[in-house]
Amino acid sequence: MKTLTLSLLLATLAAAPAALTSAAEAPAAPAATVAVAEATATRLAPMRWVPGSVVSRDDARIASVAAGRVVEIAEVGSVVKRGERLAKLDDVPLRLRLEQARATAGRAKAQRDLAQSQMSRLAKLAPGNAVAQTQLDEARAALESASQELARTDAERRSIEHDLAESEIRAPFSGVVSERFVQRGEYLQVGAAVAHLVDTARLEARVQAPLALAPQVKAGQEIQVRLHGAVQPVTVRAVVPVGDERSRQFELRVALPEDFALVGTAVEVALPESDGATALTVPRDALVLREAHTYVMRVKPDNTAERVEVRAGAARDALVEVTGELSPGDRVVIRGAERLSPGQAVRVVEG
Repeated sequence: MKTLTLSLLLATLAAAPAALTSAAEAPAAPAATVAVAEATATRLAPMRWVPGSVVSRDDARIASVAAGRVVEIAEVGSVVKRGERLAKLDDVPLRLRLEQARATAGRAKAQRDLAQSQMSRLAKLAPGNAVAQTQLDEARAALESASQELARTDAERRSIEHDLAESEIRAPFSGVVSERFVQRGEYLQVGAAVAHLVDTARLEARVQAPLALAPQVKAGQEIQVRLHGAVQPVTVRAVVPVGDERSRQFELRVALPEDFALVGTAVEVALPESDGATALTVPRDALVLREAHTYVMRVKPDNTAERVEVRAGAARDALVEVTGELSPGDRVVIRGAERLSPGQAVRVVEG
């Protein structure tokens, strides 16, 4: 029995070097493929989300400057371009008045021409004392009166021509007819609303914000707008520097891209509450969250992974403030960190 045990022990010791040699020759595990980003020093400010509404920069109740019976009007939902006809008024009475005005102007012109001829003849005779000065003065007055009458009738003719042109109510800007206030056959008074026209291409958000935020908001500043949970950057177009004493709010307008949303849609914009402070930030995707702790995987110069415990703070857009043993410029893994182990080799690819 002792001889058998000794034989087994010697066989095991003889096989051990071969096993160690085999393990040493085994190929190393392949490097993990990861995407990285740099930790950066970013100026962060606490943000407050305030409500707003999508409005059009051109939104008007189009009115008529002429009176008349409506014979044509655009349907609700019609898309019209600037200068196209929205409505048409019955222009027969205006055309008749225009004919009368032209006839009156023609008669006034004939009277003026006659007075001009008489004045010319008398002026030629005046040097020889062939006519009295009184006759010359009367001819001059008659010419002036005829000229004034011609000017009056000509102005009346142009006024009727203007009313005739205004009997076709045209769009002052491109847009969509969202409502009409008269129907065919109704009589329209001067200044009465015809249709509601809205430009759906030039949109902006009208926002009422607390006066306390006014010092932090400037025209041209980039902020965030949120619609149905999606956030995107936009620009402040204008800040109205007047507050309401009852609501203690001020108004700002935020430019929106074309076809952003329907006019009247509720949105939210993020406004800074202070100037903020500089903090170390990493992309949100770099954080690995566990029940007891949070960490990031830093890539060392030799392309191996290192776990760094951090504490997350304020967030802005895709960046999160962190505190820990990190420095600006450190490379942190933003894709593939969950499966990495400390000391594991990595192969960096573009995020």
